[in-house]
Amino acid sequence: MQGKVWKFGDNIDTDLIIAARYLNTSEPSELAKHVMEDADPEFVSKMNRGDIIVAGENFGCGSSREHAPIALKEAGVSAIIAPTFARIFYRNAFNMGLPIFELKESSEISEGDTIKVDMDAGEVINISQAKTYKFTAIPEFMQELVDAGGLIAFAKNEINAGA
Repeated sequence: MQGKVWKFGDNIDTDLIIAARYLNTSEPSELAKHVMEDADPEFVSKMNRGDIIVAGENFGCGSSREHAPIALKEAGVSAIIAPTFARIFYRNAFNMGLPIFELKESSEISEGDTIKVDMDAGEVINISQAKTYKFTAIPEFMQELVDAGGLIAFAKNEINAGA
């Protein structure tokens, strides 16, 4: 995956990702219209499909709502990179098929940079700055969840393969 970087700070909670006032729907396309709205009101109109969020510590803290990774994925965010993630968001992201990567050097990446993530090699390549970073490998079964498009799609594939 490759895209333009959008930067956010530390402790971006699920209410900043998708505000509670929009939780009267579970329709991904509706949620996507409002992703990151309270952190950057113009985020959705500025970003392009495939762009990547690079954030500070503890991304996805707050409530356990699955709406947050659903909204990000549906809006076209291809990945999120941060030094740390809230544990429930970490698991929800993979369950929804949204790849996230823990990279302690994420603060060295600037907004507007173009980066490429090579999940197999465990690398983030900052094309704009000609730098490469290694990230903590994602367990194979979690990579399979992302490749399948999330836990439900993975389970359907497994059921169909066994049928």
